[in-house]
Formats: sequence, C-alpha cells, structure tokens
Amino acid sequence: MSGGGRLQGKVAVITGAAGGIGRATAALFSREDAKLVLADLDETGLQETLELVREAGGEALSKKTNVAVEQDVKELIDFALKTYARVDILCNNAGITGDLASLEGQDAEDWRRVLNVNLLGAVYGTKHVAAHMQERKSGAIVNTASVAGIRSGAGGNAYSASKAALINFTQTSACDLGAYNVRVNAVCPGLIETNMTKSVFDYARQAGKQDKLGYRCELRRYGHAEEVALAILFLASDEASYITGQALPVDGGNTASLNLPGMKF
Repeated sequence: MSGGGRLQGKVAVITGAAGGIGRATAALFSREDAKLVLADLDETGLQETLELVREAGGEALSKKTNVAVEQDVKELIDFALKTYARVDILCNNAGITGDLASLEGQDAEDWRRVLNVNLLGAVYGTKHVAAHMQERKSGAIVNTASVAGIRSGAGGNAYSASKAALINFTQTSACDLGAYNVRVNAVCPGLIETNMTKSVFDYARQAGKQDKLGYRCELRRYGHAEEVALAILFLASDEASYITGQALPVDGGNTASLNLPGMKF
C-alpha cells in the first residue's frame, strides 16, 4: 500500500462482503488505506474477498456473521473494537432479494427473512456501534438501500418495503446521532450486476435480450458494483463531512423521471 489514501488511519466494518457491492467496497476501501473487518454468512466468498484484499497489500480480517441475528452483529462490532480499538466506518451492506411471488401468493416467512436481513441487520449494526462512535464524536455509517425503496417496479414487495424502511431508518438514526458528529447515509443502487441479480442477467443473455439490460435508465445501461462502491467511499470519507440523513441513488438516472414500462419511445 502506498499510504496517504482518503481513508488512511480509519477502520471500516463491511457486511455482505462476500461478493458484489460489498467486495467492490472492500477492495476500494483497502486501496484508500482503510483497515477492514469483513463480514458475511458466505464463508467461501468472504475468504475470497479477504484474499483479494491481502494480495493487493491491504490489511483485513474477516468474521462469519449472520446479520439477521443481533448477537452475531454485536460480536462482529466487539471483534472489530477488540482488534483495532476503533470503528470509524460501518457499511451495512448485507442484503437479500426475497421471492417475487404475486401478492396473494406471498409467504409471511419470506417477509420476515427479508426484513430481518435488509432492515434489522442495519439496525443491529448501527445500534451496537453507536455508543462507540458517540463517545469518540466521530463516525460514518453507510447503508445499502435500493431504488426499490424509492419507487415501485424495482423489486418484490418484501424487498421494496425493507429498502424503504432502511431509507427511513437512515434518516431517523441520522437525527439521533447527528449531535455526536456521527453521519448516517444510504446509497440506493439501481440495476447493478452482482450475485444478487445474476438470475436477471443470465435470463436476459440466454434470451438474447442483453441489450435491454438497463434500457429504462437515462444512461441506457446497467451499473457496476465498483460504481456503487465509489459512492459509498464518498459518503464514508471526510469529503462528505456535511452530509447526513441522505439517500443517494446510484441508478443511471432511473429515479429521475417517470421511467415506467411502455413510456420510453
């Protein structure tokens, strides 16, 4: 590592680090000289991310964590504090999609599973890092929400509801923590190629419709995990020192207009 990066001297905890946006964020944070504590339930993917960071000269540790279980999240934060004595940045990135069943066919257990991971996972992380950040009067929390939390049509009911709730939690926790100089923001990715969206991309390519991927966005393309990671880096860095309680779409302009099926010519 060359030193002098935008996150030099900072410790960042990243959940959902086994792939996609979490892995891209870990790689980018490492290049910016942060020390990392990476978490995921997928141990294989988590190990791959850890090795990727270390091979590039970064410093990182990992801990298998189920963010839907509060005790797991508490132990993750405790692990980071015991190791580095500080947590400057928390990226609540872990998430799942849930099913896409019709309204009458939706299962209550699927709703609970999605809300437990996508919403409560971030609640637990914020809760257990808050006292430390308040005491230090410094910290940045970045939640990975979704354009599905802003408007309909970008995900199933449970997923969309969980992301809308996460955006609201971002705002309320920003109000709770602002007096302590702790900032809380969210990124709202649009269509990004990750493991979570693999089925969508596989279907489009198999059907010869790859040119339709992202066509509803104003930029007429889908996004990449690295592009979301750059937005997360900005919100986590001191460059965003006067930004809190915001939900930043990273969506190629999809939420900028009433871009609904059949409305594009």
